[in-house]
Amino acid sequence: MSFKSLFLPLALLSTAFAEKPNILLICVDDLRPELKSFGANYIHSPAMDSLVASGRAFTRHYVQAPTCGASRYVLLTGKYGVVQGLRGNNALASVAKDADKQPHSMPRHFRENGYRTVSIGKVSHYPGGLGGKGWSDPEKPEMPGAWDISLMPTDPWENPEVAMHSYAGGKGRERGVTPVNEHVDGDDLTYTDGWITRESLKQMEELSGKDEPFFLAVGLMKPHLPFACPKKYLDLYEGVELPPISHPEKPEGLTTWHSSGEFFGRYFHADRDPRTDPAYADEIRRSYAACVSYADAQVAQLLERLEKLGLEENTIVILWGDHGYHLGEHSIYGKHSLFEESLLAPLVIRAPGMKQSGISSSSITETADIYPTLCELTGVPQPAGLSGESLVANLSDPAAPGRPAISYAGKRETIRTDTHRLIRHHLKDRTAFELYDHTGSDGEITNLAGEKPELVQELNALLDERMK
Repeated sequence: MSFKSLFLPLALLSTAFAEKPNILLICVDDLRPELKSFGANYIHSPAMDSLVASGRAFTRHYVQAPTCGASRYVLLTGKYGVVQGLRGNNALASVAKDADKQPHSMPRHFRENGYRTVSIGKVSHYPGGLGGKGWSDPEKPEMPGAWDISLMPTDPWENPEVAMHSYAGGKGRERGVTPVNEHVDGDDLTYTDGWITRESLKQMEELSGKDEPFFLAVGLMKPHLPFACPKKYLDLYEGVELPPISHPEKPEGLTTWHSSGEFFGRYFHADRDPRTDPAYADEIRRSYAACVSYADAQVAQLLERLEKLGLEENTIVILWGDHGYHLGEHSIYGKHSLFEESLLAPLVIRAPGMKQSGISSSSITETADIYPTLCELTGVPQPAGLSGESLVANLSDPAAPGRPAISYAGKRETIRTDTHRLIRHHLKDRTAFELYDHTGSDGEITNLAGEKPELVQELNALLDERMK
């Protein structure tokens, strides 16, 4: 499918920078596909649902890593983390000193091809893009040369690190002391995302008056822990019946199950455990849902301002969840596993002139596909060595095929096909496997690796090929 046939309005434009489409990238932290438009009917998410209705939702989008920093590394570089140092939260920071010697990051590449690049909030791992003490050291940029402007509003919090795990009134997280959820009366500025949105709207206004196209990336914090947002969003779920938790039992044998250390170890739970207390499990799930709705309200403001400024018809909008999240499935609260719940996340793309908008694609896609997709949509040259493939064909035809997705965590990798998931463990004395059949409703409970050695061998070889 050619660029011209898919985007007829853009095909009439010249290649001048001022006539290239803008890009609005919205990153939502810890967002599992818990949206009404993705099948979670009890969720209040009208803004994101409206984007799905006018764009293309990818209902089987898999991230490469079930942790913030490593997943964002893939988004922003377009490359898999093939070595251990690129599979953790410091992935981007670990290559910062060599930024000039490597293929350039996505924002830097667009900046060097005529785009004004602006990042607000948590787009890379550190909100605002700085490392060091309080994540605010200007001498330690996470992505050198990437952004013309990179900001993290911190009022009334002390610094980006405190704002990342914030509570109302400028308070920060105290390990084991502050609660896992908080909902106080107040407007959206009571919590961090309201400030991120306000600054993003300001930047959008300024970008709209410039001659060059813009690449505006907005990183929302919620629904990341703590599950804290204005009470009005929790009120949306009062009396709402929640669906049962799928396969809540702890898995047996060798798996990527973990003890949910972030959830249980860093917050106060008053001796309650959602794994054994159904009422507490529902409380946690409602708080998570409230944070999704709070994030959705921020997305609404961004989309409304885009339309008000007359930018909607020439702006590519991408909504991306950086990974999934367990809310009791497999007896896990958090991410960090290689089960489906950790790796499946929302992806929505709306591009000017796209056909068959509002029809979702169930083809398997990856986060690594976003960089080459944006290059093709904008006419910006695609750098060599990217790990993903453009989704432009899928934007033209929602039935266009995808390809198996790979993911990893530590010394473990997985490949997800249309029908199966293989997880590979590199142990000290051997390589071990998990194999799950997705043609039924088992939910990654029954490990079939011992029963289907030929399929294990086939998928293991494909995983090796993709990880080269």
